Amino acid sequence: MKKYLFLVVAVIFMTGSFVSAQKEDYNGVWKLVREKSVIPEYFPVLVKITVAIKGDSLLTERVYDTGDGSEYPFTENVTLDGKEYQFNIYSMPRKSKAILNESDSLVNFESATTYEGSSGPDDLVSKESWKVDKANNTFTISFKNKSAMGDNEGSFFLMKSE
Repeated sequence: MKKYLFLVVAVIFMTGSFVSAQKEDYNGVWKLVREKSVIPEYFPVLVKITVAIKGDSLLTERVYDTGDGSEYPFTENVTLDGKEYQFNIYSMPRKSKAILNESDSLVNFESATTYEGSSGPDDLVSKESWKVDKANNTFTISFKNKSAMGDNEGSFFLMKSE
């Protein structure tokens, strides 16, 4: 019986360590590889993202280029349990939440940013799926967006910055 209990505890400990290590694979500064990304026309481009996961906390700094060479950074701090958080980004309300799927280490990140459209306030609703390939130091963010201007989807292919 003691052997069985020891094996169960050992497996739980090893599984917990493996999942924790996978979360940390996201940590770092990631820069866009434009030629390997699928970016909709007239869409802000994520040129860099800095990710810090500690425990259940996900802190990001995203830097977007809107096409005119200007960069717009903003930070978000959410948990990985699906709880919704509210922020203001450049005077635009934003709701965000993230969930870590521990079985495959994918992060699902959802947000709704309210902006002033041509016919009044509108929401840009984005659903992202994050995946890290540790062996190749790559990070892919696949996304689907919906707003009054239409739907689009694509992916940002990023490499870890040295």
